[in-house]
Amino acid sequence: MLPSLFISHASPMLALTPTPAHHFLRELGQTLRPKAVVVVSAHWETPHLQVSSSVKPVTIHDFGGFPDALFAVQYPAPGNPGLAQRLAKQLGATPVERGLDHGAWVPLSLMYPDADGR
Repeated sequence: MLPSLFISHASPMLALTPTPAHHFLRELGQTLRPKAVVVVSAHWETPHLQVSSSVKPVTIHDFGGFPDALFAVQYPAPGNPGLAQRLAKQLGATPVERGLDHGAWVPLSLMYPDADGR
């Protein structure tokens, strides 16, 4: 069983800027080798609990005022609809189609740049 982690993404520029936090997340991804990743993001607010069950979640650029290079970043991580459906049922949540906001894809793109969790 892997640990639960709170990982702040800081500025979305963390995805492109080689800071100590950027390097830490790169190294952390070499250490943790999960079968799946479940993300709870503060950038996704709904009146009722929802779980994304997208097969291929799109990369959401939910910010403004940053360089074009950041908007060009795509993180094509596969979804796991079966796991999402099980989680939704256990949590009493609604499964929906939704992409990955920057609170999810920024740290994950550093930890798992191949979008495969490995």
